[in-house]
Amino acid sequence: MASDIMGVAETLTAWPHADHSRFVDVRPHRWHVQEMGKGDTILLLHGASGSTHSWRDVMTDLSKDFHVIAIDLPGHGQTKLGSRQRSSLPLMAQDVQSLIDHEGWNIKAILAHSAGAALGLRILQAAKRNTPLIAVNPALSPFKGLAGVLFPIAARVVALSPVMAKMIKRRMAGPGQVVSMMETTGSKISPEGLNLYAKLFRSDAHLDGTLLMMAQWKLDGLVSDLAKINVPCTFLVGENDKAVPPSSVRDSARKMPNATVEVFSGYGHLMHEEDPKLVADQLRAVLRK
Repeated sequence: MASDIMGVAETLTAWPHADHSRFVDVRPHRWHVQEMGKGDTILLLHGASGSTHSWRDVMTDLSKDFHVIAIDLPGHGQTKLGSRQRSSLPLMAQDVQSLIDHEGWNIKAILAHSAGAALGLRILQAAKRNTPLIAVNPALSPFKGLAGVLFPIAARVVALSPVMAKMIKRRMAGPGQVVSMMETTGSKISPEGLNLYAKLFRSDAHLDGTLLMMAQWKLDGLVSDLAKINVPCTFLVGENDKAVPPSSVRDSARKMPNATVEVFSGYGHLMHEEDPKLVADQLRAVLRK
């Protein structure tokens, strides 16, 4: 089965946990889903520009005790985008919930990263269940000042311009570009991880899906609702995160009635890739409570 990520010459078998992959058609998207393990169901949600690959080691660890599900968000990784107008937070939450309902998953907890935390919050808030969210460096605050206005506009312009998109793809595929980009996260990940991100960034479909999400993603509504969201949340924060300031996570948690923050020194934005066992054990600790 050919994969958009790897190109014509490569196949899905080159992707982590390919033997646990399957595709599910739930309108409007064709979802890439990975499942492993038995027990209570844990749903894993990656952030913007990520994919299931970022959970590869966390999945292996958690599958010893749980039924673990990782999905590629619409337009990301190997999930085929079925609509270019459904990459906003509320619509993406609706579409992920449709997938959950279609598959009959009884979610015990959601483990999310970065923008995936906002998505998880909206899903659990709508479900009105006491299901916990464990989030690694959650991105729950919009960009401040002029950047908050210009960044979505720039992403929208690029997403609508094939020429601009090709220019960005060409730059991202350049030598050392992935390494430079990872340095902006404050994380140090393995050569395998760098190679997987390089494959993602060479995918036209993945780049398009990422730009559409950035263009349509707005957090103002979520921010105004934080004080009313009773979802039990545990935020795992890497002290060296350069992408989502730890102070912004603390600010968000203070507004919420049922959120706690755990800070870990020595880790950046991709803490779940730097130390998957730490993250997996933190989830176990939350569920034991």
